[in-house]
Amino acid sequence: MKLNENMGVPYLTYNRLSEIPFIHHAFSTKHGGVSKWEWTSMNFAFSRGDKSENVIENYKIFSKAAGFDYNTLVTSSQDHNTFVRPVTSNEYGIGIWKEKDILSVDALITNEPNVTLVTHYADCTPLFFVDVKQKAIGLAHAGWRGTVGRIGEKVIKKMTELYSTNPSDVIVCIGPAISACCYEVDRDCADNFYALTDLDVSAFVFPKNGKKYMLDLLEANKQIVINSGVLEENIVKSDLCTKCNSDLLWSHRATNGKRGTMCAFMCIK
Repeated sequence: MKLNENMGVPYLTYNRLSEIPFIHHAFSTKHGGVSKWEWTSMNFAFSRGDKSENVIENYKIFSKAAGFDYNTLVTSSQDHNTFVRPVTSNEYGIGIWKEKDILSVDALITNEPNVTLVTHYADCTPLFFVDVKQKAIGLAHAGWRGTVGRIGEKVIKKMTELYSTNPSDVIVCIGPAISACCYEVDRDCADNFYALTDLDVSAFVFPKNGKKYMLDLLEANKQIVINSGVLEENIVKSDLCTKCNSDLLWSHRATNGKRGTMCAFMCIK
């Protein structure tokens, strides 16, 4: 990934996605906005106690700095499930200046130009999808529940159904997210991953002692999209752990929940 800065606003981009001429994408950091106190300063969440006017201003600031049209933004409504929502220009503003009309949306897809998909993160795993042949895109939020629910697979299936996507034509970028170095869970959570018997669980569940386990959600999501037909050479995993890099990125665990929220942005030009 590359760290960019414009107008005092830092943001991350994937080199692989930047090579695709018809899309524009970015991933925010915790810096460059107007929020204060525990949300200082680039916070995109209305639900964590920050002032709404600050959150809206952050969207405007980031859009201008990173090269997106604020008027084209469409946000998710995440609750750690696996619903994939196709969106068009009819959904402009949902979750920002329009009320959310669906209360469970953890992935967004579109094949319409000038519709900017926006999804939210603060340790959970972002998934970027680009169909380079049919010119369709998707963003998904994969926490541990979404990962176990195979949200990456569901995005691929929905893009295949609606946009005639061939999974072998899809580029997938995974992260930044809390990584195996920092993501400790208990046995009840780990058991959900041990149940993914068609995957190489040993590559993403690591017993720590009799009661705790370390999880690699990025690797789990990589295997899930490979099983969905995505070519391994078309997958890029970020090496940025949100908790290890909590000076740059929002991390729920690093802040004990006192935090703002980052966003992934992507649109077809």
